Amino acid sequence: MSYSNILYAEDGPIGRITLNRPDDGNMFTAEMCHEVRDCINDIRRETRTRVVVLTGAGERFFCIGGRKDGMPDTQLYPGVLPTLEMYESIDRLQKPVVASVNGFAVGGGNVLQMVCDVTIAKQSAVFRQVGPMMGSFDAGYGTWYLEDLVGKKKAKEMWYCNQKLSAQEALEIGLINRVVPDDRLAEETTAFALEIADRGSFALASIKAAFNARHGGVSGLSRMAHDLLLRSYLTSEESKELSASFGERRRPDAEKFGR
Repeated sequence: MSYSNILYAEDGPIGRITLNRPDDGNMFTAEMCHEVRDCINDIRRETRTRVVVLTGAGERFFCIGGRKDGMPDTQLYPGVLPTLEMYESIDRLQKPVVASVNGFAVGGGNVLQMVCDVTIAKQSAVFRQVGPMMGSFDAGYGTWYLEDLVGKKKAKEMWYCNQKLSAQEALEIGLINRVVPDDRLAEETTAFALEIADRGSFALASIKAAFNARHGGVSGLSRMAHDLLLRSYLTSEESKELSASFGERRRPDAEKFGR
């Protein structure tokens, strides 16, 4: 897969997506959001990888939010905002996504790491929400996920006061999972991803779907049911026998599925 704004590579069971606009803080544009979405949707359809790592290019920035240019100059609603498509693709992916925060995670960049399943960060990383300082806000993923992670009062403080948090502070309040020395981020990220990849892929997919079903409403619940049903079609003797008996217009042999 080849892209203009991101890099993608595979290393055994790990797929690595790198936001590749370091000269602009790895800020996402509409095109970058669509590339991340498309890349993740491709990953969803293959069985080579078991876990995905998302990081930023360079040593200074994970992602400091999104560019506002490139949006249609109209008040008519042209479709789903590209940032939402990117976040939703991470949520829908049946494989765990590890955010490897290699620098500043600000605004939409902080929301991006929150949407990932787990986060590992280097010691010098910085986390911040700045929307109200710039006349902007994220009243969806950026508030809901943050409240889930750190609690309502702390989430409101982060949005109202826009303070900077060190990686250690982010760890202490539950915003991220692990902090490692700067020069060991890549190595520790790989070890973290491989630790997750050793678990059962179907079990991990089911756990992730269960977490998402809680806040995803009918969409989240449907995703969980769909993935479980797909496995039933592929492996269940009950499903196979009932389908065969229906097609052959005969009574099903219940001995084949547990009676």
